[in-house]
Amino acid sequence: MSEYEQLGSDVDEVVTKASRTVELGRRGFVIAVLVFVLLVGQLLPWVGDHVGWQVLLGQGGGIPQLFAVTSSGIGVLASALTLMTRRWWLSWVCAMGGWFASVDGLLAIWSQQSSVANGATGGGPGIGMVIALVAMILLAAQWMRTAWSRT
Repeated sequence: MSEYEQLGSDVDEVVTKASRTVELGRRGFVIAVLVFVLLVGQLLPWVGDHVGWQVLLGQGGGIPQLFAVTSSGIGVLASALTLMTRRWWLSWVCAMGGWFASVDGLLAIWSQQSSVANGATGGGPGIGMVIALVAMILLAAQWMRTAWSRT
């Protein structure tokens, strides 16, 4: 193999790798901060006296638990994996999953505000659930911008 063929194959390899990744830049820092805020939200009250991680483990109702699972899975785990690997397809997973988790969060807050109507317990959402929802919406928006940024 000649030098030019070797150089050509090296360039092709770099281009192929670059086409599968996203450049996060400053947005990567913003996403990391939002993941941290989401983690802080897990430590604050969500449903009554139950904090976010307790809701994640099954205390506090089904709809808030669904939000805890999706926000932890997409907002924390998938975001961390995407930040580490910078894979373009994972940024789409985070974007779409983030919007799904945001809708779950709206339903979870709604379920806590209207629970008196169906006789279930709940006196409104806790501050941790509200913080987690805001963080999820902002995360979903950042991941959507990242996913669409690839040329």
